[in-house]
Amino acid sequence: MSTTPKKIVAIHGSERARGNTLDVLEHAAKTLAARGVELEIIRLAELRMSPCGPCGDCNSRTVPCTVDDDVPEAVRRMAQADGILYAAPVHGFGTSALMQMFIERSGVGYLRFERPLTNKVAGVIVTGRRYSHTEVHGHLVANVMLNRMILVGSGFPAIVYGNQPGDARHDDEGLEMLDRMLHRMVDMIELLAEHRELTGRDAMATDKANERDDRWFAARSSPVG
Repeated sequence: MSTTPKKIVAIHGSERARGNTLDVLEHAAKTLAARGVELEIIRLAELRMSPCGPCGDCNSRTVPCTVDDDVPEAVRRMAQADGILYAAPVHGFGTSALMQMFIERSGVGYLRFERPLTNKVAGVIVTGRRYSHTEVHGHLVANVMLNRMILVGSGFPAIVYGNQPGDARHDDEGLEMLDRMLHRMVDMIELLAEHRELTGRDAMATDKANERDDRWFAARSSPVG
């Protein structure tokens, strides 16, 4: 088994500095530490992050976004990790505004060019009171799939219920589902690392072609027939 230290980066998508989402991530950090895995939490509320602006060239540019903020550094830290966790609360029947902003800025501005998160093992955590959890979970899972990450099944999704700060710490079933997901993420990370050490290659294809380069546009715009 590989003894190389492993790291998972969590994208913390809540505006609250101290709330249920962070409580759940701190629980996750303890679970992962017991497996020898470091959890690095990127708190979106602390980033200098601009929303997508009116420039309008996102679907024509062939190089990363030039907006000067902290998003490219967050993407770099994600690309260096073995796994990614997206953790967001339900806000207004949907994904929190901070997480949505990050998905747009990171995806359209940086990730679409080489898909640097390809084959990262991914997990999704949703916190909230009692509604729209599955919609937010599905939204984040779609983002995982778009970025060619590996989503490991773990039974029921890691949805943790709570209203007031501190409530999520008492959702035993939700935390159990979270732990199951985390253990299976670590198992998959280790399996992929072992395969790489034994064979000298990745277990899955790592095609990172720029989806916005001239060849991509040529193929999309060429006449049919």
